[in-house]
Amino acid sequence: MSSAEIDADGYTKALSKRQVQMIAIGGAIGVGLFLGAGGRLAAAGPSLILSYALCGLAAFFVMRALGELVLHRPVAGSFVEYAREFVGPWAGFTAGWMYWVNWAMTGIAEITAVAIYMHKWFPDLPQWITALVALVVLVAVNMLSVKLFGELEFWFSVVKVTAIVVFLVTGIGLVIGHADIGGTTASVSNTLGHGGLFPAGFGIALMTLQAVVFAYAAIELVGIAAGETKEPEKIMPRAINGVVYRIAIFYVGSVLLLTMLLPWHHFTGTESPFVTVFSALGIPAVGDIMNAVVLTAALSSCNSGLYSTGRILRSLAQKGEAPAFTGKMNSRHVPYGGILFTGVAYLFGVVLNYIVPKEAFDIAIAVASLGVVSTWVTLIVCQLRLRKKALAGEVERPSYRMPGAPYTSYGTLAFLALVIGQMAFAGTAEKIAFWSIPVLALALFAGWRFVQARRPVGPAREQLVAAD
Repeated sequence: MSSAEIDADGYTKALSKRQVQMIAIGGAIGVGLFLGAGGRLAAAGPSLILSYALCGLAAFFVMRALGELVLHRPVAGSFVEYAREFVGPWAGFTAGWMYWVNWAMTGIAEITAVAIYMHKWFPDLPQWITALVALVVLVAVNMLSVKLFGELEFWFSVVKVTAIVVFLVTGIGLVIGHADIGGTTASVSNTLGHGGLFPAGFGIALMTLQAVVFAYAAIELVGIAAGETKEPEKIMPRAINGVVYRIAIFYVGSVLLLTMLLPWHHFTGTESPFVTVFSALGIPAVGDIMNAVVLTAALSSCNSGLYSTGRILRSLAQKGEAPAFTGKMNSRHVPYGGILFTGVAYLFGVVLNYIVPKEAFDIAIAVASLGVVSTWVTLIVCQLRLRKKALAGEVERPSYRMPGAPYTSYGTLAFLALVIGQMAFAGTAEKIAFWSIPVLALALFAGWRFVQARRPVGPAREQLVAAD
């Protein structure tokens, strides 16, 4: 590996254009769509289309804000470094640890999901074994090289994108042909012909926003990958724009098509809505095919979590804001300390698979949503600060910018505040997550004070800052 391929932070520029674009696309397609959309359709009906569209619009502005920041300064550690630069050291600390909480909670649920999906094919094999094997393989892949991570995530994304494209093409054909699906005729009229847009009421539709926001989680992964990407100034705008267009097609298009194929009350929270449709068609082996796709989505999520938190924790450790071990990097230029730290957290998913009821995983997902929203808020606030500094002539603003700023920035922040606020009135898991906010805030405050107390003072502190 030549020195020209290694940046100042010790990372390699090993991710290719092909890998970055598929990482960006794959990050926006997860279990939230493949599995979670069924339960939300059953609860809210066709209004879920509107929820996905609104959250997709917010995701679009978040991605454009991220793009502007990345083009300002591509760096591994991404928004944590931007929070430090544009808000302050405490903001970087808070953003980094909230992001880790997001992925820790998500990983606990996802690694258990992997075990459940594998159990369908290997019912006699204890679920904790398959969960452990999957975790060991993913940790090993991330420890070996960033290029190997990129290749694995590329193929995970190919599987997910292919599944969505096949569904969209097949579904459109079924609607055009007015096919019979389990005794129901596929038609555009199915969308609004069973109680209108809000069959369960506007309030129920509002309550779906938190879960839909979680479905869009990991779109920021492309920004974290910027520091290990060749020619980020050329690749990143295309990758981000590609995510935006595909969000509209894959998410909003899929949910809209589902409501055309079957009336909304045919879906349930116990199986993938895609399985519901194909099972009603009587297509053999659809259960195994969709099980493989959902398994891929769960593995992809765990893989992405290990990759991103490894970089975020190293960024925190370099400032003395995370355990020193998490800042360690191996000879392959992989931050193995942070990856192992997160891997241990994921290991709890294997243990909890036996001792914690389903509600605990719902709570984990709801708490993870807080991390998603805090990440999005951080990116928008940093973009606003970048714009302000650029207008003052302190920095040069990139040509790739947030459209409609600052109005779109403030609008996105208001929408995210609504998402958090409605959690106080939603289900049990969401309420528990909402009331965990003061607990998380207190823990972050105590952690920051602890970090500050351990920092050297006087000349020694000046030397530390200079070294950073």
